[in-house]
Amino acid sequence: MFKNTGIITLLLLVFLTADFQANAQLNRKRIRKNNKRISNFKGKKQNFTREKKYNSIGFTLNALNYFGDLSPNAKTASTDISFTRPGFGVDFAHRFGPRYTLRASFLYGTIRGDDFESADKGDDDAKFRYVRNLSFRNRIKELSIVAVFDLFKNEASYISRVQWTPYAYIGGTIFHHNPQAYVADDSGLPEAGTWVDLQPLGTEGQNAELDPDDANAGISAYKRVQFAIPFGIGIRYRLNQVFDLSFEMGVRYTFTDYLDDVSRNYVDLGVFGDDALARYLSDRSNNPSGAEGGVRSPSEIGFEPTTYVGRDGNTYTVINGFGSEFSDNVRGNENNNDVYFVTTIRLSYIIGATFTRAKFR
Repeated sequence: MFKNTGIITLLLLVFLTADFQANAQLNRKRIRKNNKRISNFKGKKQNFTREKKYNSIGFTLNALNYFGDLSPNAKTASTDISFTRPGFGVDFAHRFGPRYTLRASFLYGTIRGDDFESADKGDDDAKFRYVRNLSFRNRIKELSIVAVFDLFKNEASYISRVQWTPYAYIGGTIFHHNPQAYVADDSGLPEAGTWVDLQPLGTEGQNAELDPDDANAGISAYKRVQFAIPFGIGIRYRLNQVFDLSFEMGVRYTFTDYLDDVSRNYVDLGVFGDDALARYLSDRSNNPSGAEGGVRSPSEIGFEPTTYVGRDGNTYTVINGFGSEFSDNVRGNENNNDVYFVTTIRLSYIIGATFTRAKFR
């Protein structure tokens, strides 16, 4: 009996030892697994919660410049700084992420261009622009929605936003434009000394009956409401708890070549019929002055006047190569759309700011 009891005890000890070793091995596996989880743990993902989102309203002072057919020369982004014009705007922004803001804005401003003032008559390329002698102004009203992407993210509330950050933006713009020209005082027209709208005049034959073989055959009036892609870069600086100051430089790439009312070829001046104003503003190459004054003489740089009989039977005097129907008598470059630049200083105020820091004694 004792012999059997000893055997049973021995077996029980063996079983318990094996079970203990198995449990110990299992525990070691669990420990290693937990240690691995702990070493790979990066913390709970922090969401940009509702209380961290905020809105702001901004007021902008802008400077507008133009690049198109009436730029000083054909080089990319060529512009006449002397024609920089001011603009004003307001915007509303919603910050919905640590780097991301959606901004809606309205801007009103003016762009200008003038061949007589900008083109260098001594430059082999720019002298053709000088002789062309076209000019315009265009008052632009735009509505834009852009996405703003900050370089430095802010995971906290607006109170703890970064002191400064560079950013970039891109979006969409709908704008209304209305190119105008100044009728020179020496024009002899009833409109002399005033600015007139150019689109209704059809200065490139949009309102005329052109021949099928004319360079501008089939041309139609351009729209004064257009679409553009705004994009640019900037830097934003935190002034205090609720005010930010920003500086940005942006581009509006448009889908029209008529911000300046210039795109294609000259037309026969006879197609304008009784519309003396349209005929005068279509070709100003032989005018003795610029639109707003200043004596000019194309013959000084080798461009001589010539005459031809128009389709209406009248005789017109123009500079050779300008002001008459011919495939090489180009008025502008229809292959490149116009662009305008907007430089902005913005003061933004965070609205609905109710979040406060905790106070301790």
